[in-house]
Amino acid sequence: MEFKELEAFVAVAEELHFSRAAERLQIAQPPLSYRIQQLEKQLKIKLFERNTRSVSLTDAGERLLGPARKVLADVELAKAAARSLTAGESGRVRLGFAGASSSKVLPPLAQEVRRRYPGIDFVLQGQVYAYAALEQVASGQLDIGFVRLPITHPEISYRIVEHERLIVALPSSHPLAGQSEVSLMQLADEAFISFPAEGGSSLRAALLDSCAKVGITPRIVQEAPDSYTVLALVAAGAGVTLTLTSVQHIQPTGVRYLPLAGDPVWLHAAIAWRTDNASPALARVLEVCEDVLPEPVMG
Repeated sequence: MEFKELEAFVAVAEELHFSRAAERLQIAQPPLSYRIQQLEKQLKIKLFERNTRSVSLTDAGERLLGPARKVLADVELAKAAARSLTAGESGRVRLGFAGASSSKVLPPLAQEVRRRYPGIDFVLQGQVYAYAALEQVASGQLDIGFVRLPITHPEISYRIVEHERLIVALPSSHPLAGQSEVSLMQLADEAFISFPAEGGSSLRAALLDSCAKVGITPRIVQEAPDSYTVLALVAAGAGVTLTLTSVQHIQPTGVRYLPLAGDPVWLHAAIAWRTDNASPALARVLEVCEDVLPEPVMG
């Protein structure tokens, strides 16, 4: 049984007229009659009573009409789904992000993707640190990820979404909390709270790199998986940390945020994706990124 034969049957059953059914299907009447004959032959039943003046359904034809309509409707749904996938209006896009530093840019992006393209399964995968996100995008585990510059992978495209400055977070009771700025040398003997050594945190890497440049090694006494926990520990007096301007809204009580003395240290947040990722759904998400996440001005 072929789709065209069922299509011909439904057209004749609804029109009860071979000429009108042929016109509806945009074919000549002889091919239409042949399709009906082939269907009746395959099913070994008579579907229509016909004479020179009228066409009517047999009992078997009446019983077949409902299931035949359902088959045609299901095929149309499948075609619509295929068109939607091709246009990028459905499909799956996996995005990796980590912590509070993406809290400013992720919500408007996710909300707009879901508003414009409700058929896209936009999977948000948390606790994926910037360096880990870059590797997972490169390997194809993620379609898009929040990463940090620089990006040395030639197969990766990216777009900057935020410029963030490294700052110090101290307990509000700390002796240095009253200063207008703090140098890393002043923190040489402090206990530090940071992200785990394993996991690909760009913020931990920035802490180690900044301290190395002034000749000190930070004494990391405790690790935590996200900025919310790190800053809660700072507020509790467990240590100090280097964090980003974008997370100053966290833990307003018990923490004092201060600029680092000297030249500012910038971390550049970006969204990254494989240049050769041909997913139409990813293309739609990137279009939304262009609209809702304009490239920021550093300053």
